[in-house]
Amino acid sequence: MVSTEKIVELNSATYAVAKDFCRIFEQDMDRLYLLSLLLTGDHTKAEQCYAGGLEDSSRSQRVFKEWARSWARRMVVQNAIQMIRPTTARSDAMSQRADHAEPPEISAVLDLPVFDRFVFVMSVLERYSDQDCALLLGSTRAEVVAARVRALQGIARSADTYRATKDPREPLAPEVALALRIESVPLLATLP
Repeated sequence: MVSTEKIVELNSATYAVAKDFCRIFEQDMDRLYLLSLLLTGDHTKAEQCYAGGLEDSSRSQRVFKEWARSWARRMVVQNAIQMIRPTTARSDAMSQRADHAEPPEISAVLDLPVFDRFVFVMSVLERYSDQDCALLLGSTRAEVVAARVRALQGIARSADTYRATKDPREPLAPEVALALRIESVPLLATLP
């Protein structure tokens, strides 16, 4: 017969607990905060989203330890959706954000319309399926596909603008050069 003590010990070895999520949020702070920022489009809201993601993750029950990192990212995404409530009706509205000195690859994403930004971050960066994006954002799969195309086009325009204003004799930083290659991603590859 298995004792209650042994069952508790086995559960704590299998499932993530609050301290596991605290460790993940500490170790992956930069990545999780950047995810929060890219989704919310605002530093203050990103901080709230990050803290809410930590709080919600810590309260989660029955999450396997192996899934804890992806669960933490999912909690950040869900918090951002609850805070911002992106809709296709507002997809043509541009982001309203304070002027921060962000690197050009981050600014290109932050400058996207809200719905398009959410779709880009969720489908391209976080690799959510079109169906999952549609379900979480309360839209259709077709609206998600169209928003992703608009987002990629918007980022390509930002890259062109950045290149046009940059001194051609000054070499690009490696991370900027990599980010500007986004326009080389064929738009047809993102279609169903």
